[in-house]
Amino acid sequence: MQAVQKNIGAIYIHIPFCEHICYYCNFNKVFIQGQPVDDYLTALLKEMKLALQQYPQTKIKTIYIGGGTPTALSAAQLDYLLSGLQELVPVDQVEEFTVEANPNDLLKSDKLQVLKAHFVNRLSIGVQSFNDDVLKKIGRTHSGVEAVKAVENAQHAGFNNISIDLIYRLPGQDLVDFGHSLKQALALEIPHYATYSLILEQKTVFYNLMRRGKLKLPSQDMEADMYQLAMDEFAKHGIEQYEISNFAKPGFQSQHNLTYWHNENYFGFGAGASGYLGNQRYQNFGPIKQYLAPLSQQQLPILASENITRQQQIEEQLFLGLRLNAGVSKEAFLKRFGVDLLTVYPEVIPKLLQQNLLAENIDAYYLTERGRFVGNDVFAEFMLV
Repeated sequence: MQAVQKNIGAIYIHIPFCEHICYYCNFNKVFIQGQPVDDYLTALLKEMKLALQQYPQTKIKTIYIGGGTPTALSAAQLDYLLSGLQELVPVDQVEEFTVEANPNDLLKSDKLQVLKAHFVNRLSIGVQSFNDDVLKKIGRTHSGVEAVKAVENAQHAGFNNISIDLIYRLPGQDLVDFGHSLKQALALEIPHYATYSLILEQKTVFYNLMRRGKLKLPSQDMEADMYQLAMDEFAKHGIEQYEISNFAKPGFQSQHNLTYWHNENYFGFGAGASGYLGNQRYQNFGPIKQYLAPLSQQQLPILASENITRQQQIEEQLFLGLRLNAGVSKEAFLKRFGVDLLTVYPEVIPKLLQQNLLAENIDAYYLTERGRFVGNDVFAEFMLV
């Protein structure tokens, strides 16, 4: 890895283990049964030590442990991982420390107590829906009642920064049902919500069903109506949209994810994880055995890395920044690339403004509400040929 910018403020840590594989998920994951989990955690801490010792002055502001399912680990395994992490990073000084969790894993207090004891201050809980029939159809193993109980248990354990995920355009879902899930989610009075449209990813159960003509999903018009309903309902309850799929009370935006959307550097640790350091993006080996092998030789488990060209950085600054309601900062773009946005895109920006897909203020260019519905089409306009 090459020398990097002074502030690599974020760490992502991947836990690839799950108790159950959901039908829509294509993340790097395996069934936890029979896996060398303890060996993986030891290797993961070794990877972090090898990488972080190269950057002794780094001040970490956010940590995000995702998966897979981090809470599929036992309480003892979580304690081992977080204790080891605490020896490498002053986690008590980290501004935002998030762990993803499944509702099933929060029905008892043991794992919540471990997380709290190690300075985790934010939970992201994968609820997806509160309708039990829909949950079964997508391969989830919790119920709507258990999802509510999980959030309540987290609140009772002292977590006040909680996010839940909801998915729309699911099999068997209609606008009324999604509205019901939104209502139940809002009744929890938590500060952050993420809501995503179902994407059919390759190598998933749903993708295979779709290929065989056996997956019935809501129409694209229904999908748009569900998205509009989410925006309307969150706005009514003072939950501000700050990114295409994310909504939060003021002061509770995901600081870690903002690192990605601002196109800033971050470490990625674990099997299949990717990182972005300086102008270089790297990806780790995904299969567990291939990930463990180089670490047994005191080598970082990097499968591939590439230098990100200035042109690619400009494109990514637009793709990622336009996801934010605040948009792409004119000043930040000029400071980073030494050129004005309008100079780089003299035809694209005026065209999108005229089409009411893009808007501007004195500080930034940003998507209009109409533009959010066709975000990918807008992003494609900023490809520099």
